Amino acid sequence: MAAALELDRVSKTWGAMRAVDNVSLRIEAGERVALIGASGSGKSTLIRIASGLALADPTSGGVRSFGLGVQDKGKLSSEVRRARRQIGLVFQQFALVGRLTVMTNVLVGVLGRISRLRGTLGLFNDDEKRTALAALAEVGIAQHAGKKARELSGGQQQRVAIARALVQGAKLVLADEPIASLDPKSAKRVMDTLVTMSRDHGIALVVSLHQVDYATAYFDRVIAMNAGRVVFDGPASRITSAFLTELYGASAEELILPSQFAVPAAAVLETTSSEPVS
Repeated sequence: MAAALELDRVSKTWGAMRAVDNVSLRIEAGERVALIGASGSGKSTLIRIASGLALADPTSGGVRSFGLGVQDKGKLSSEVRRARRQIGLVFQQFALVGRLTVMTNVLVGVLGRISRLRGTLGLFNDDEKRTALAALAEVGIAQHAGKKARELSGGQQQRVAIARALVQGAKLVLADEPIASLDPKSAKRVMDTLVTMSRDHGIALVVSLHQVDYATAYFDRVIAMNAGRVVFDGPASRITSAFLTELYGASAEELILPSQFAVPAAAVLETTSSEPVS
């Protein structure tokens, strides 16, 4: 089976800075992986390269998702539109249109499957609307479908973005610092939702995180980056304060500071529907 994501010797240079330096990775279908690193380590740039939102250097190899080319040698592949249809993106700042309803923001997920005219005019059919409402119910916010996106809390807006990926039919979700701007309760809810989505639908999930305790609580595999390079790729059980200090030196302090609450091991087993709606 083709990998959900495969990066081959990928690099990215911004001016004199090498943001990503010769990174090769393989993420299997349905696999859940945490990407950690201090500020400036290259996590966000790597996710943008993986999705085709940023072009790698011309000296780089390729990026493929489920056998389809995203880019190669710094140029977008002819298959990139097909590849992007199965790659869902979740950003720190939600990437929603605040003046549109929650339902309409989720329906954006079908744009890759309908005509440009229907998409431009917002002509979504009943089946598409039912799918969107079911996705909102799955992430626990169906009751907010008619509200403007800007009326929701940060955690609720992030769950709208996750519902959009479900409606898209994504087989791979790349989430870039999805809980960085959330309070602890909302952060836990969003992480529960992401992991439950991945588990229940067999969706591969890559989440970049600044909070290492979330990485070890929710993921079996952790990839650590430093100065644009992968410095560790292995089991989450090996990630300890001492090991992080070994990898990052003084910079490890921003990664190993304890969260404001402890993430219970049982959290990963909870479904979003079993929690009270907030």
